[in-house]
Amino acid sequence: MPLEARAAAATALGAVLAGQSLNQVLPPLLSRVGERDRGLVQQLCYGTLRHAPRLQALLQQLLSKPLRDKDRDIQGLLLCGLYQLDDMRIPDHAAVAATVGATRSLRKNWAKGLTNAVLRRYLRERKELLAGLDEAALASHPEWLLQLLRQQWPDAASDIVQSNNAQPPMTLRVNARRISREAALQDLAREGIEASAGDISPQAIRLGQAREVLEIPGFSAGHLSVQDEAAQVAALLLEAAPGHRVLDACAAPGGKTCHILELQTQLTEMVAMDLDEQRLARVRENLQRLGLQATLLAADAAAPPAQLAPESFDRILVDAPCSATGVIRRHPDVKLLRRASDIHTMAEQQLRILQGLWPLLRRGGRLLYATCSVLDQENSQVVARFLQTQAGARLGQNNADWGLPVNCGRQLLPSPGGTDGLFYALLCKAAD
Repeated sequence: MPLEARAAAATALGAVLAGQSLNQVLPPLLSRVGERDRGLVQQLCYGTLRHAPRLQALLQQLLSKPLRDKDRDIQGLLLCGLYQLDDMRIPDHAAVAATVGATRSLRKNWAKGLTNAVLRRYLRERKELLAGLDEAALASHPEWLLQLLRQQWPDAASDIVQSNNAQPPMTLRVNARRISREAALQDLAREGIEASAGDISPQAIRLGQAREVLEIPGFSAGHLSVQDEAAQVAALLLEAAPGHRVLDACAAPGGKTCHILELQTQLTEMVAMDLDEQRLARVRENLQRLGLQATLLAADAAAPPAQLAPESFDRILVDAPCSATGVIRRHPDVKLLRRASDIHTMAEQQLRILQGLWPLLRRGGRLLYATCSVLDQENSQVVARFLQTQAGARLGQNNADWGLPVNCGRQLLPSPGGTDGLFYALLCKAAD
């Protein structure tokens, strides 16, 4: 029997509250939900998490005592209920009734009265309860992150916050091996799909409205892929040339690997490396769909295996693990899972990865350092520390007209209806 939609969302949210990633917990739950309810489950999970700091602050006022750890699914259900009352076009009575009914599917009948009381009290006292929230809760951001955004991006913080709280646009990447952007736009128009050319990538197409990928003409045939325009910049900056050997060092799920191969058909070899063997399966799937080939390698970028010889790559892409503060709208669980202390830990790991990979780069070669973070500690500061200690490394020129120039690269910021927030820095190795 299919799992009820709100019970599935509550289970997923409870797992995130316990410290798990939504990407890990949601797919197996969706497989247990009826096909027509899967979109609702996704909307409930992503929407609740985008506003989780505000909803948690409200729930704290509404509960007389905290719920037990084993009842995180009920906490997730209550947060989901509050989200429906504030941000979805579901009549209040229907939202309350369906949320209360989900306690039965969760086999926690004791929570029926609690859920009903909490949601109905919120409807009665909404104005007073909202007035009791602090600035960070009202912005639906953890306080530490809101403060960093305001310190580092005083003129753009409001737009970043607005973007983080909104549903992201859907952007496609045209497979230049198979079709032109103009032809792809014509195909979409014939199917009545509103679309327009991107602003900074010649392969980007922005859809007017998100839709299932299998409904997009050309997707199954490998003509199109889903990839934000900010991420498409990586392959453009790398400028791989015929005969080059290229390493994508933190490759999963493979979007950038595939884009590099689509743009340059005459590479000597493309090596897609990732620490996680299971995540490499996603890279393999994307390569197969697009008819591309690469050498897949499970290894630690901070300590590359001996089979990768020194000075054997002309180009290296380092899409480093990071806080994901530039893609919160796509990964809203970041608001709950990330801590201020994580930023220093991430920066140290990023520096180790640069130091581990640099010996693999040929003299005269180019390494592109990228993150999906908007925090300077993970971006320019990491690059500056690397340059101070690495002889023969210099900052390459990037005179692009997109994003903002920063100390050691260029920063794209998340904007409502625009690109995600990514940082790029080009590092060049001296020829002698």
